[in-house]
Amino acid sequence: MSDPFTVSIVLIAFLAFGGLSMGLAMICGSSVYLIMRGFDPSIAAETLLQGLFNSYTLLAIPLFILAADIMNIGSLADRLLRFSQALVGRFKGGLGHVNVVSSLIFSGMSGSAVADAVGMGKIIINMMTKDGKYTKSYAAAITAASATIGPIIPPSIPMVLYALVSDQSVGYLFAAGMMPGLLMGVVLITMNMIIAHSRGFDVDEAIPLRDMPGVTFRAIPALLLPVILLGGIYGGVMTPTEAAAVAAFYALSISVVFYRSVTAGQFFETLLASARSTATVGILIAGALTFQYVITRENVPDQLAAFLAQYDLGPVGFLIAINILFIALGCILESGAILLIIVPIFIPTAQALGIDLVHFGVVCVVNAMLGLITPPYGLLLFIVSSITKEPLGRIIRDLMPFLFALFVALGVITFVPDFVLWLPRLLGYGG
Repeated sequence: MSDPFTVSIVLIAFLAFGGLSMGLAMICGSSVYLIMRGFDPSIAAETLLQGLFNSYTLLAIPLFILAADIMNIGSLADRLLRFSQALVGRFKGGLGHVNVVSSLIFSGMSGSAVADAVGMGKIIINMMTKDGKYTKSYAAAITAASATIGPIIPPSIPMVLYALVSDQSVGYLFAAGMMPGLLMGVVLITMNMIIAHSRGFDVDEAIPLRDMPGVTFRAIPALLLPVILLGGIYGGVMTPTEAAAVAAFYALSISVVFYRSVTAGQFFETLLASARSTATVGILIAGALTFQYVITRENVPDQLAAFLAQYDLGPVGFLIAINILFIALGCILESGAILLIIVPIFIPTAQALGIDLVHFGVVCVVNAMLGLITPPYGLLLFIVSSITKEPLGRIIRDLMPFLFALFVALGVITFVPDFVLWLPRLLGYGG
């Protein structure tokens, strides 16, 4: 245990499993590595500060977090849910479909799976379980599964993190997430339909067609947000970071002026909550940037590439190995840690094998999101369990069919790169 790198890894694991945040654990482990190597410990602080302050793109993260929090305190979520119910609520298993469709719409605004589960999830779970038509565990399972779509359809905080470590365009990454996100929604709706017929779910009360114009009109201001964001980004009017600022301002404006549903006290509490969430993400990014210096000093990417070269995996074999590894890591690590620590190690190898890095980024992000619902760690599982007060075991049992459906979607996303890159190429991407 005299090897500094080994000591660093063991210390990080010990501190993280002991309850310290992963970001702080990585900073501590990296500092010990520097001391044992005889380097100036201030290198850790210098690396941390340079990484944080030299990346303009990172400003998008706190702004998207603020926009999502504002949407949750306003009545945007209620109106979007009502609109989704009017669209698909009349079919068998209707509220399950509503759950998925509302996540698809909300994901075009928040960029966060947790924001989707906490905000929209609370409302739809109450709707599904109110009359006993759906069990709490089923409502929790489909809510957790549909929340994984949030960071795939743009805007996406995990895509911003991947852009940070891969030096790829955030705009093209956002575009690459559109078709995979829609595919995930389709497979979840299909699975919900199959389960609804096999379990004999009743048809939910439908919103009359005559009410559709009014429901749609009241939802239009909220529905315009993703149109404004994506139109601005791909029209060259704004950068993704500027789009995040527009999202926060627009969400606040329509909540205060149009819907009149946010008080000064609520807004102040939202600012505090957003600041706490931003600090949590910031610490994780800081720790990852510091630990990346350690990984670079140890030449880990080149050693890994040499190791994989022995097996002559090729692009397909490499992607299969990546999926297996990331799914396993998702059981014990949070998504941010996977994207910031593990993914950079594999980027040089992916590039050497001729794998498009935008496609690779989508594969990595989808894997990281599936990690949010894979036991035992599964952050989204803990969130929906706390909302419903249901045991994790029951939720996981009902989640399995949806997890299988999402794995099918992951297979398409992984092995049909043209499906992922179709929209970015349409927008000018040369990869």
